[in-house]
Amino acid sequence: MDLNGAFDGEPVNNSAVEAIAKKFPQLPIQIGGGIRDAQTVQAYLDAGVMYCIIGTKAVEDPDFVKDLCKQFPGHIIVGIDAKNGMVATDGWDKVSSVSAIDLAKQFEEAGVVAIVYTDISRDGMMTGVNVEATEELARSINIPVIASGGAGTKEHFKTLFETTHASAGLAASIFHYGEIPIP
Repeated sequence: MDLNGAFDGEPVNNSAVEAIAKKFPQLPIQIGGGIRDAQTVQAYLDAGVMYCIIGTKAVEDPDFVKDLCKQFPGHIIVGIDAKNGMVATDGWDKVSSVSAIDLAKQFEEAGVVAIVYTDISRDGMMTGVNVEATEELARSINIPVIASGGAGTKEHFKTLFETTHASAGLAASIFHYGEIPIP
């Protein structure tokens, strides 16, 4: 995740992402943060990135996601941040009246390949992912869900994947720095 890009509204660390993609072409790399136009998606895909994650722009302009899914089928993921099940935007300052599940269903119909779901009340806290909300979302749609927000230990991963029923559609979890060493 290019957090600098997310705040600036345009990629900031794209050269680092491109270098990683070039060095490890076998890795299915996902990148999000500051992706606000089709040219940026194309540049990342040309560099070897497999998936582009659209966050803020997806909530602000759902038609943008639909257009990207048509232009780059199989390469678009949407990131949904939520608090108490409702979509949060603008750096998490605003909580909308749109449910994360309803928004995810809309993007599923548009053709996104997965949803990255972040419970913002847990993100960065390293207290574990909100298993219940993540599983509820995963059971509500037919595309994979990538859990985010709070995982920082091996126990968190174990709890998430042992408690979540295998048929729920949970595909992965994003790791936030903790005790698991990165090779």
